[in-house]
This record gives sequence, C-alpha cells and structure tokens, in this order.
Amino acid sequence: MTTERMNLTATTTTPAESIAPASVAERRSRLDRLRSRRRTWMAIRGFREVILIGSIYTLYDMTRYLVAGDHDGAIRHGKLLLHWEKNVGMEPEHWLNKVFSAHIALGLPADYIYATLHYIVTPVILVWMWRRHSSAYTWSRTILAVATIIGLVGFTTVPTAPPRLLPGFIDTMAKFSHDGWWSNAASAPRGLGADTNQYAALPSLHVGWALWCGWQMIRYGQHRITRVMGVVYPVVLSLVVMATANHYFLDVVAGVFVVLIAAGIVRMFSFFGLISRPGSGPATPAEEAHAERTAQA
Repeated sequence: MTTERMNLTATTTTPAESIAPASVAERRSRLDRLRSRRRTWMAIRGFREVILIGSIYTLYDMTRYLVAGDHDGAIRHGKLLLHWEKNVGMEPEHWLNKVFSAHIALGLPADYIYATLHYIVTPVILVWMWRRHSSAYTWSRTILAVATIIGLVGFTTVPTAPPRLLPGFIDTMAKFSHDGWWSNAASAPRGLGADTNQYAALPSLHVGWALWCGWQMIRYGQHRITRVMGVVYPVVLSLVVMATANHYFLDVVAGVFVVLIAAGIVRMFSFFGLISRPGSGPATPAEEAHAERTAQA
C-alpha cells in the first residue's frame, strides 16, 4: 500500500515539475523579446525626437534673420505694450526691475534663473516624461512643440523689443554680466549675443515652457514636493522675466495663452484621430516590458 502511494505521488508531481522550467524559460524568452523591441522602438523614437527638436530650433534661428532689420517696428511694439499696460494699471515690470537691478543679491540670482533654468528644466521634464510616462509623452511633447511654433510665429509677425531696450529700464543681465556666464546682449553665452533674436519678447516662451513644465509635474508627479515645484517654478519664472526687464506683463500673459491654445489644438488633433490621448491606445513595448518585470517580481 505504501509503495502504491509513493508511485502515485511520483506520477502526479512529475508533470508539474516538468512544466515549471518550461514556463519560466518561456517567460524569460518573452521578456528578452520585449527588451529587444523596446531598444529598437526607443532608438527610432529618439531619432525622430532629435529631428523634431532640431527643426524647431532651426525655425527659431530663422526668426532672427527675418526681423533683423525691423528695429524701429520692434521698439514701437514694445512701447505700445507699455501704453496698454498703463491704461489698465498693470505694469509690475517697472517696480520689479527697479528693485532687482538695485540689489545684486536679487538681480544676480534672477539673471541665473532666467539664463539657465529653461535650458535645464525643460529637457529634464521631457526625459522624465519619456522614461516614466511614455504613454503621455507624445501628447505632452506635442503641446510643447505647438506652443513653441506659435511663439515663433509671434516673434516673426510682431517683433517686439523687450523692456531692457527701452528708456526707463535697466538691463540686469548686462549690469551683472561680469558675474555670470552670459553676454551683455540677451541671455546667450559670451560671444554669441549677436546670434540671438533680441526682438522676441512677445510672447514669453520662458513663461510658456515653465508653465508646461509645471503642468506636467502637477499632473504626473508622484510626490508632493514635485507637485509643489510644479506651482512654484512657473510663478518664479514669471516674476524673473519681468524683474530682469526681458519681458512685459503682457508677454507673460501671452506665454500662458500660447500653452492653452496649443493644448486646444492638440485636443483637436485627438478628436480627428491624429494623436492619441494619454493612456489610450495599445501599450508601448517599454510599458509591456515594465509590466512583465513587475509580474516577474
């Protein structure tokens, strides 16, 4: 009786033991295929992103040549913005610039924020979205790209001199340039001031990009500090661009509206099926690989 029970046990356990290794090997093979697909997919998308960003930068560089000879028109547009602000009693750039330019402890940090953070924070948020929220990346990046293109259209059609080029304002970046890495002509690195479009005040893409970054941090941030910084960052940038006399209050407002308009355009794209909403559509290879790793754990 004991022998029969042992034989029965052996026959019932052997199939399970033989199936388990095969199942593990099959899952490992699937994970390897997903990883291979992910590398290929990321390389293709990465190349596409480089082309897109390079194209937008080329468009921006072209605006410098298109408005180079319209100095008088840019000055006129700047004065007109100031006139409108005075009529409604909203011209905070005057007293902000006066306070910040009088104290290096305020002016120099503001200059560094203006000249540096948009080069750092915006790419970091893009990479973060790419790696951690890939299903929403295309949607978010497209909003940023459309907002930038709208801004470039504004720079070209309505060249506007910033406050620092008008009487009554102090160019804090020129005043404190000996303590920074920028030149005394805009926020470009030393020696490259002539290669920037100095009549690109309207709208403020500094503010537009900062608002976009804050939006992503608030919407997708997992920690409270991330969401708080999503509120603080665009507010600080809005104050800094006026305090350094690089933008008017109306430029800040226009920068906000540029992002809102871009979001509306991208939403319209999704309505016609030209782009998927965040979280819709099939999972990407990267998300499948992540799900598989989670299941394995």
